[in-house]
Amino acid sequence: MISATTRQLRASYAFVERNAHLVKRYWSWELVWLAYSIANSLSVSYIGLGMEQISGQEIDGRYLVLYLVVGTLVWRYLSLIFYWITDVIGLERWEGTIEYTLMAPIHRLTHMAGQTAFAVAYSLLFTAIILAVTVKLFQIDLTNANLFGMTLVMLSGSLSFIGIGIVGSILPLLFPERGAQMTHVIIAMLLLVSGVYYPVAVLPPTLRMLSVFSPATYVLDGTRKALLDGLPTAQLWPSIWPTLVAGAIAIPIGLWVFGLAERYAKRTGKLHRNG
Repeated sequence: MISATTRQLRASYAFVERNAHLVKRYWSWELVWLAYSIANSLSVSYIGLGMEQISGQEIDGRYLVLYLVVGTLVWRYLSLIFYWITDVIGLERWEGTIEYTLMAPIHRLTHMAGQTAFAVAYSLLFTAIILAVTVKLFQIDLTNANLFGMTLVMLSGSLSFIGIGIVGSILPLLFPERGAQMTHVIIAMLLLVSGVYYPVAVLPPTLRMLSVFSPATYVLDGTRKALLDGLPTAQLWPSIWPTLVAGAIAIPIGLWVFGLAERYAKRTGKLHRNG
């Protein structure tokens, strides 16, 4: 006799498998997106080498490159998780399966668990490829880097971005025409205040205060300490626990708010609209 828990786990895995098949179906787009991501990350990183010529002063360009490399990699990872979760509605509309998925007799937690598990695995793989290309091109020495600590910090930060992504997925659910584009506002605000390409100390007081509430701030700080300074994993805890707390708060809130939006969408017939 199959238990209820086993059935829910199988249902979650079904969404992982579904997304894997979507990636294989649109493999050409995935290659284009990977090429874009690599080019974008490299172009930002080259700013580090160009600053010495731009400023006319002696600057440690290699360190600046590493600083920017970490920022682009971490941000690429976190934003991929966010977009894979928010795109769940857009994908369902594109495939014409949104009504069947949201009407299926499964818990929404089961649905989101499968979606987020794939998002984390996909984003880790994507980030690893970009890191490998960047390390090779810039000849970065990672001998003293704490790669395990870096991975731990990034995984802990995933939880908070999963919660933020679930909240963001409400927009394409309620606004079929431009909801997916509206999610860019969330990621843009986080990009502004989290210190992706610059220390948060350079921000004006109001934005600096907001950076305290962005989980990406702690992920970036912890990852830079692990990669650039080789800080031991135990000393990364101040960067890990805030993201765990943020995830513990954001995920339940996200599921609750999504449930409210889902019931409203069903009641008003928004699920029927494809496009």
